[in-house]
Amino acid sequence: MKRLLLLAPSIMIFSLAWPGVGFWGPVIMLGGLIFLHELGHFLIAKWMKLPVEVFSLGFGSRLFGFKWRETDVRLSALPLGGYVKLMGYNDEDPKAEDPNGFLSQPTWKRMLFYSGGIIFNVATTLVLMFILATDQSRATPVALPSPLLVGEVIPDSAASKAGIQQGDKITAFGDLKFPGASDKDAIAYIQTRPGQVIPVDVDREGKSQRLLVTPRDESGVGRIGVRFFPAAFRYDRRPLAFGDFLQGAKFSVVGTAQMARDTFLGYFRLFTFRANIKELGGPIAIAKIGSEAAKAGWVVFLTITALISMNLAVLNALPIPFLDGGHIAMLAFERIRGRDLSIPVKEKILTGGFVLLASLMVLVFALDIWKLRH
Repeated sequence: MKRLLLLAPSIMIFSLAWPGVGFWGPVIMLGGLIFLHELGHFLIAKWMKLPVEVFSLGFGSRLFGFKWRETDVRLSALPLGGYVKLMGYNDEDPKAEDPNGFLSQPTWKRMLFYSGGIIFNVATTLVLMFILATDQSRATPVALPSPLLVGEVIPDSAASKAGIQQGDKITAFGDLKFPGASDKDAIAYIQTRPGQVIPVDVDREGKSQRLLVTPRDESGVGRIGVRFFPAAFRYDRRPLAFGDFLQGAKFSVVGTAQMARDTFLGYFRLFTFRANIKELGGPIAIAKIGSEAAKAGWVVFLTITALISMNLAVLNALPIPFLDGGHIAMLAFERIRGRDLSIPVKEKILTGGFVLLASLMVLVFALDIWKLRH
């Protein structure tokens, strides 16, 4: 596992130097989220009065840091990762000694320790969504001349069969050009042409292509099954009012819950082999998204950060050995069973988890390289 954890930040460092991937956006986004994740483990360990030997932002050789009581708070050579090490205890070694009593803690406290990072990532998403929702409650969007951004494509619709994809930027619908015409003009154009072939020019990740879509005739009205909106907006903001905070609190809870649900469903589709392989993204893809989000402004940056924070929370909650969820699942099973698993069994479980995670990492990294080259 140590090698896997060293590999992950190494890949991230490499990805930052890849053409088209910026530096500070991914560093602030991912570095901050990983720091908060490990801070959750650290604070719960301190609440349990367990000594923490190391709190590290990064892996590998120690660059610099300071001593806080018994804890070495450090920045290590590979900064996009982190870990909390309890004094005298290694939770990845079933044979490790436990001189400071972590294993003697009640099961629920040990589960809480492993849940610390997950809790903090969910809390981060909630706070970011509150900030965004509070701001948006007092903001009025004003569309700017721009291409139309495809936000949703209904499966098996005319748009889907024509090859239009979520994230495409539409620059032309037949005679209509964007920027120039509005999204309302595009809707009216489609509705008045049921059964007629319409050429659609799209920009997909910087590459232009022409597609042909035929609106379906629904009671004389053309429909293609796509939701789009202007790619660029200006927001006119009024002064904050008390009601904005109430609206922000309400929608942050709803939005975070919906984001958690969608993320769980995404991982479920992945592990049941229902996800399109093109939907997978690894270290380079995340770094590129972070860079683009930073350039797009603070609203987009915080939105993407909230989404990735929730993804980190859900990923770590999965019952996969070596992840927090794996430790929690093993503790729950031992509690139900009434006794601990044997050391050989634990070693086999941890080895299986390592192989799974390493294989998944190699796969997504290879996909990232393939996407950048095509």
